[in-house]
Amino acid sequence: MSLFVLRRLLTLLATLAGASLIIFLVLDALPGNAAQMLMGADASPDAVRALTIKLGLDQPLVNRYLNWIRGMAVGDLGNSYAYGTSVAELIGERLTLTVPLAIMSMLITVVLALAAGIYTAANHNRLGDVGVMSLTQIGIALPNFWFAILLILLFSVKLQWLSAGGFAGWDEGIWPAIRSLLLPAISLAVVQAAILARVTRSAVLEVLREDFVRTARAKGISKRGVLWHHVLRNAMIPVMTVMGLQFANLLAGTIVIENVFYLPGLGRLIFQSIANRDLIVVRNCVMLLAAMVIIVNFVVDVLYAFIDPRIKVHDL
Repeated sequence: MSLFVLRRLLTLLATLAGASLIIFLVLDALPGNAAQMLMGADASPDAVRALTIKLGLDQPLVNRYLNWIRGMAVGDLGNSYAYGTSVAELIGERLTLTVPLAIMSMLITVVLALAAGIYTAANHNRLGDVGVMSLTQIGIALPNFWFAILLILLFSVKLQWLSAGGFAGWDEGIWPAIRSLLLPAISLAVVQAAILARVTRSAVLEVLREDFVRTARAKGISKRGVLWHHVLRNAMIPVMTVMGLQFANLLAGTIVIENVFYLPGLGRLIFQSIANRDLIVVRNCVMLLAAMVIIVNFVVDVLYAFIDPRIKVHDL
């Protein structure tokens, strides 16, 4: 088991290194000059040159990359060009919204998906199964941002139950903050719930065909008892894997939804920093999202090996 974890850890480090290199090169290759953008088109060449030196943009590409990696290793992400404050502080403030939003979306996803997946598997090839699976197909096809606009029109404009955007803040209380995140969380969860519901249904149906299920039924255990006490425990292995991957996708998916609902999260910070040509903020935010996705995948791999010992045996 230790060798399996070590291999996955080495893969994690290699993936992080590769992601950091790609992110740095792509952003560094963008056209334009960050110093020129900050000072405006009318700035003198001498002033732009002085700011370029101050920001360290005159250094060789390799030096800038190594300095960035060295700073991340010790928690020093530098200072924002546009905001004039620590990048770490900016990201920390925005994560207090983005992470709870992703967690809320994941909870909604799990509740909807497990309920739909188990129901359709228990009613296989019946009207309920066909109807729910048709809805999940529609859910998969819906773009998040378009569904978010529909939710705003219904619950904010028409019914006026929830606000159309903005964030109340945690200082105002937990419930007002959760109400502000409810529509964005549902917008994110719909597509993921549709996907997970289909995975859950397939996993449950596959386990229902196993011999031990027929044996349990032959012993007189009810269909409901077999489903909840025998089938689900085995069907959850692939479902948990998809859940872990979906949580990583939700973290990255908040970028668009935060802009639709005008939420001051990490996604909106990225858009604002791109508009301001604040590359140091963009670079660190994108790297953080990439690292979250990579680390979640690593955790899923390890947990999967603990749940199903056959994984590490095949891997070795």
